[in-house]
Amino acid sequence: MNRLLVVAACMVPMLAASATFAQERTLDDVKRDIQRRVTQKQPPFDDVRAEEVKEVLASLTSLDKDEWGKRWCDAGLALERRGDDMLAKNAPAKEIGEAYYLAYSYCHIGRYPVPSSPAKQAAYVATQRTFRKAAKYFDVPLRVIDIPFEGRKFVGYLQVPPGVARPPVVMYWGGVDVWKEDHQRNSAIMHAKGLATLLIDQPGTGESPVKFLEPNAERMFSAAMDYLATRSDVDGRRVGVWGRSFGAYWAAKLAYVEAKRLKGAVFHGGNAHFGFQEEWLRPALTKTASNYLLGPSSLFDSRSFVLGVKTLDDVFRVAPKLSLKDQGLLDKPSAPILIVNGKLDDQAPIADSYLLMEHGSPKETRVYPEGGHMGATPGLNPDVIATVIIDWLKLRLGQ
Repeated sequence: MNRLLVVAACMVPMLAASATFAQERTLDDVKRDIQRRVTQKQPPFDDVRAEEVKEVLASLTSLDKDEWGKRWCDAGLALERRGDDMLAKNAPAKEIGEAYYLAYSYCHIGRYPVPSSPAKQAAYVATQRTFRKAAKYFDVPLRVIDIPFEGRKFVGYLQVPPGVARPPVVMYWGGVDVWKEDHQRNSAIMHAKGLATLLIDQPGTGESPVKFLEPNAERMFSAAMDYLATRSDVDGRRVGVWGRSFGAYWAAKLAYVEAKRLKGAVFHGGNAHFGFQEEWLRPALTKTASNYLLGPSSLFDSRSFVLGVKTLDDVFRVAPKLSLKDQGLLDKPSAPILIVNGKLDDQAPIADSYLLMEHGSPKETRVYPEGGHMGATPGLNPDVIATVIIDWLKLRLGQ
């Protein structure tokens, strides 16, 4: 078996028999891309150090999931031990926090894109632990909160900017590979603009209490809104939501389901109807995925993990049920929606952005003509896109 087939087999062990994947990225391809991402501070390498990354890359001999998870997580665990030692010696708080945050960053890469192997699952557990150690040193304090939900609870991270009396709140979540521990970059921009943030895991990821395909899974977000309304340190009547990538779907759905309570919803690079159809999914999951670090089969690995299915045929069978068009929501009144994406996105079709604009309440939109997934454009700092979104949220939440 040649090297490329070995890589593909290691990355996705349970594909549909009918699956035909494009040539997977080689280890050397991935190493080069990682070095580029480190230089440009692109996820998931936006908070790491070049010299440590170089050491990990030198140790990587394949793209096997467990080797990937172990190599990156080992680097994180070494930094965690350093942070523990610094804490025992009463080192400056800033230095301790930096060590723990670096530890989290490497463990997070080990978990990336999803914990679909034993070593990746171990990396995820380490990601949570090191992140919460680092959070004790954040400039904006982070509270680990328990949100009541149907007789049980689920975890969220609440941050309220100091000196702001009862600020509005942005409920924020990512897609298949970016979970609640991974949002401090954009959270910092929101905090600087006087917005509180509630970071939660979308259905099917992290500590979410529901599965992605579970009927009415959006009710977990409604429960979070109920919880925010009980707090005295934030204004639970002024709540917005921002869903990114595959998680943008829930922001759009909530805009209809919670039209009366939400002040605004950001649909950032997501799917609404066309992106759930086989005609789009087959090439997206087997051939394109140009922005995805480990190639198309890794994007399939992520999507199938979140959806809770095993094969491409399973994805093609269940995904159409998610269509907001077929659920009859698109022509109903909605909360204000901001639609943001790149015209060239090969993970979420721009056609879904246009579909939302063509139905129901008027929408606001920012399309990046040379942009790929979520608007990512060569030469454009992603903070520019984030600031466009956050300024819109601040305006809506101020009304």
